[in-house]
Order: sequence, then C-alpha cells, then structure tokens
Amino acid sequence: MNLCDPKTIRKIMSVHGIGFRKELGQNFLTDSTTVDSIADACLVSRDATVLEIGPGIGTLTRSLAARYRRVVALEVDRNLIPVLEDTLGDCGNVQVIQADVLQADLAGLLAADFAAGPVAVCANLPYYITTPILMKLLESRLPFQSITVMVQDEVASRLCAQPGSRAYGAVTASVSYFGQAQKLFTVPASRFLPTPKVNSAVVHIVLWRQPPCQPRSEEMLFRTIKAAFGQRRKTLPNALAAGFPELNREQIRGAVAHIGQPLNVRGECLDIAQFTALSDYILDCLTANRTAPGAGF
Repeated sequence: MNLCDPKTIRKIMSVHGIGFRKELGQNFLTDSTTVDSIADACLVSRDATVLEIGPGIGTLTRSLAARYRRVVALEVDRNLIPVLEDTLGDCGNVQVIQADVLQADLAGLLAADFAAGPVAVCANLPYYITTPILMKLLESRLPFQSITVMVQDEVASRLCAQPGSRAYGAVTASVSYFGQAQKLFTVPASRFLPTPKVNSAVVHIVLWRQPPCQPRSEEMLFRTIKAAFGQRRKTLPNALAAGFPELNREQIRGAVAHIGQPLNVRGECLDIAQFTALSDYILDCLTANRTAPGAGF
C-alpha cells in the first residue's frame, strides 16, 4: 500500500467515510522521499522511541517504524483511528493513541520508553497550534533528545532566526533557551493532499542537556521576553515599561544599561544570554520595590 499515492489516500478516506479536516490542519504528504527524509532527520539511534504527533493516515509513521525501536503515535482525530488500525496493522512496534497532545500525560505515557533509551519527537504541526504544542514539549522538561517538526515555512524561519533579524521574535528566544533549532529543508505545497496555500519546512531542534543560561527565575525570563516583544515597534525601554508597570523609568534605563545596550535598542536584538541577564536585573528591581518602605505592591 503506497500511502503517498493521492489515489490511495482518497480511496482510504472514502472507504472509511471521512474527509480532510481543515480545522485540524490535515494535509497528507504525497512524496515518499520527503517522508523518509523527515524520518531520517530525527537523528536518533535505532533503539530509540519516537513520539509522533499527528500521524494522519500513517505515512510518516511507517517510515519511523522501519527505522526505530518503537513509535508512539498520538492522533487527536478519533475518525482516523480505524484508518491507522488498517494502515499500520503490520507494524508491531507502533502504538496508536487517540489523544490531544496538549492534554496528554506525556511523562506517564513515555515513562518506560525514557527508561529504555533515547526518545525523540517527530510531528507535522498545523500553524494554528504550532507554538502551544512546541512550548508544551519544551516546558515539560522531559528528556527528549530532539524534536523534529514540519511547520509552515514562515514559522520555520521564525524558529531558526538569529538576533537582529526581522523574523526573530519571542518564540525564537524562548526556543533557544531549550535547544538549538535548525531549518533542514523546505517542503513545497505541491507535495501535500489537499494542497495548502503555503510551503512547509522541516525544523530540527536538539535539546540542551543543560540550558546555556541559568536565570534565577524562568518565569521572570519568559515574562521579560514576552514584554520585550509585546510592542515590537517600540524600543526595548518602552516595551519593558508597558510589560512591567511596577518598574520606574530609572529602573528600566538601568536594566537596559546593565546588558550593555543603548536606549534605542529593540527586543529583537537580544540573544538568550542578554534576556537572562535582563530578567535577573528586573527581578532584583521588583524585589527591591516590594520590600521598600511604603511599597504599595
């Protein structure tokens, strides 16, 4: 069964009486070379487990199963479970679970796999939910070796952007705290059924064993990043003033000076080390404000 053949895909959907769900970002790959390249990109040993998010009809799942010890596939669309039972029936190392990854207990689900060897993530993420899923995986602190995702090409550029570029944003800085992202290759829209309006790209994120920076408060770090990009057209001091109304003008100016930046700098110019230093300074200021005599907050 060639799951990359458009005729086969349409026949499978017809036999099971289901259609493509646009609201779930269901666009199935029709190019076997691309499928195998994504599976290879996981870069884990053959004794690894791969958590696949959104297996669809099982096209990529079969390629992963041929390369790695075990595949745990989470599919949110219950209508696709019978399809996967058919298309993956001969893959004894695949476990299909009907679940929403944002609600799933990944630690419990993969406990035995983490104990057995390396675990990687492979996913085809629809645009509307890319960031929430990616951040859940990263913030879970689970010992994933890597995360390989196919996303819209524009999103891939954001995930892998360098400080100072227009594509660099809050999600870029946040992801860089957890790992190193690299854009591997572009996937033209013509290689999907149905054909989406934009191209996609595959991004590979190798997670740090130890974060490159150690903020005193991760919560403050991410609040600082969010504030810096909250009003992107404004300079960093003005953006921080809006994001931290508890700080006075002198404290904000001091924070920017602390990281050695001019007052006209913008948030997209800061790397994760500078954001860490900035968040630590802001934390000190907020702590001093709360403990100052007569503090009202």
